[in-house]
Amino acid sequence: MDWVAGPVPGVKERFNAFLSIVNRYSKCERILTCHKEDTAMDTALLLWPNIISTCGIPKMIISDRDSKFISEFWTNLYDMLGKKLHFLLLIIHQQIV
Repeated sequence: MDWVAGPVPGVKERFNAFLSIVNRYSKCERILTCHKEDTAMDTALLLWPNIISTCGIPKMIISDRDSKFISEFWTNLYDMLGKKLHFLLLIIHQQIV
């Protein structure tokens, strides 16, 4: 999961970012329009109808450790569901990008 900020082509101006979600096994990608100011709660509310309700709760989230995923909300959500929340740290060297 990764946020990409900036104008979203072909989408109403009220969205200024999108969330890219890729299933590691099927390589299926979903793009959800959002706001770069979205909180963890906003993200969960976005994921619930678009991802979790159709695909289930992910066992692992691979992210660039965006603050939205480190928040207490995600930890509490997984605790309530009896799941462990695992993060894989992605380090991208600036010279590569």
